Amino acid sequence: MTAFQTLQKFITEEMMMSQVYQPVMLIQLLENSGTATVKQIAQSILDKDPTQIEYFSAIVKNMVGKVLTKHRGITEKTGDTYRLIGCESLSAEETASLIALCQIKIEEFEGKRGDAAWEHRRRGHRPISGSVQYEGFKRAKGRCELCGISYEEKELEVDHIMPQSLGGKDDLTNFQALCYSCNAAKRNTDDTDFRGIKSMYEHRESGCLFCDFQAQDPKRIIAENNLAYVIRDEFPVTTEHTLCIPKRHTETYFDLAPAEVNAINALMRVQKQLLEESDPKITGWNIGMNCGETAGQTVFHCHVHLIPRRVADTSNPSGGIRNLLNIQSSP
Repeated sequence: MTAFQTLQKFITEEMMMSQVYQPVMLIQLLENSGTATVKQIAQSILDKDPTQIEYFSAIVKNMVGKVLTKHRGITEKTGDTYRLIGCESLSAEETASLIALCQIKIEEFEGKRGDAAWEHRRRGHRPISGSVQYEGFKRAKGRCELCGISYEEKELEVDHIMPQSLGGKDDLTNFQALCYSCNAAKRNTDDTDFRGIKSMYEHRESGCLFCDFQAQDPKRIIAENNLAYVIRDEFPVTTEHTLCIPKRHTETYFDLAPAEVNAINALMRVQKQLLEESDPKITGWNIGMNCGETAGQTVFHCHVHLIPRRVADTSNPSGGIRNLLNIQSSP
């Protein structure tokens, strides 16, 4: 097998894509006759990372751009574009001289501060060995220990529970697996341990109708995601009356974690689309839940009703959910 065939087979059939790093590195090597330094490869990955552009865009707008524009009057800003005031009057020699002066300022700064100028960017970002990452992901069973999403849907990262900037150790007991979104949202001053979240989401209660469905009657489940599932109501108000239910045993909607609310909403949107496609007569929806005995709740495991409505399915639809629940509207 030729080198081309080997690489072609690897790229098309064997390359695992949890991130863009592998193909970016190969492109860098291929474009440089087969060799590249770590720094060159890192730069090519950096060029593909939108979070870095977002980070430094915020610095431009909120720091350096604001100083040069509002406080110094050196630049002016229109939309997202900055203009150097008076630049059009500079000769080529003057432009080159000013650039040289800026370079001198950079060199003076680097000579005075050295690597310490960037230490805040390095702190808490020491690489974690692959074997430690593997053990952390294995312990988390391949899911984010905050939101519950699978590594197949979103890349997982190893997070320091106690941040390194606060003295946290590079030790498996100080690591938790978070998806990149949850890890980015967790500040380096926050030492919240999310490892117990996974066990919280797995809580089921024996004898609960909706907990038992998951183990004893899985055929009734018509759709599910990480944290919630869907069944048709046994006593439908209308045809295809649907229930969206968190997998975790929790009593009411107000006890749901944000991730569970998102999971239920995602399932409802899909069911809405599927039911409307299968039945063009559906022209409206009621969405609701009963929270507490006085509100009519009889199964004390949170469930959200998704009720399709059709023209003339009731003599007078005015009042919506009030009419549906036989509650008379206030005058």
